[in-house]
Amino acid sequence: MHRRYARTSMARRLSALRSFYRFLRREGRVEGSPLRLVSAPRRGRRLPQALTHDDMAALLAAPPVDQPTGLRDGAILEILYAGGLRVGELVGLTAADVRGDELHVRGKGGRDRLVVIGSQASGALRRYLAEARPRLARGSTGRGSDALFLNARGGPLSTRAVQLIVDRWVRAAAVQQRTSPHVLRHTFATHLLDGGADLRVVQELLGHASLQTTQIYTHVSREHLKRIYAQAHPRA
Repeated sequence: MHRRYARTSMARRLSALRSFYRFLRREGRVEGSPLRLVSAPRRGRRLPQALTHDDMAALLAAPPVDQPTGLRDGAILEILYAGGLRVGELVGLTAADVRGDELHVRGKGGRDRLVVIGSQASGALRRYLAEARPRLARGSTGRGSDALFLNARGGPLSTRAVQLIVDRWVRAAAVQQRTSPHVLRHTFATHLLDGGADLRVVQELLGHASLQTTQIYTHVSREHLKRIYAQAHPRA
């Protein structure tokens, strides 16, 4: 009976054996390693997961708009999807970084960029700034925070808090797919490419230093095209 192992499992076992033979060589037990000509298996690249349009719409509609935290959470979800921000970039935003329908984002490696957000996201953000953020800021026991998104005590949200917010509304919207703030970033890129956006434009919006990093999303969109073809073509 042959057992099938994942490439990552085989790579781990091969690494452990190499370490063992290095130890044996240091101890003088062996002259060399029989594994020196064995190559580690290439690790398959996992394709990013993206939500469907229907699941994304259900998620965005989940937070209530009659509560300050609901307005905040709705704005967070809108911006994660509309701007493709990393969660660290989101919690690093200040109120001064909002420039109409653009956000000044501090990205990885000190690379700042302007992120365009759509009318629905900018509308949700304006309502949060006008109605919810001042009420949340009153909960501050100190000088207050200049962070764009505040918790109930008036302090800045943490990345963990944003993850919990996403988890909460994923459950409320009955979205079955495992979802995180980064999945919303993947969804942003995938839906843009499905809609015909240029790959270099998506690269700029995501803040990728290399186009090669962005190209993984073309595989996701190709799978989407295959599914549409299979559903629509009579000879598929």
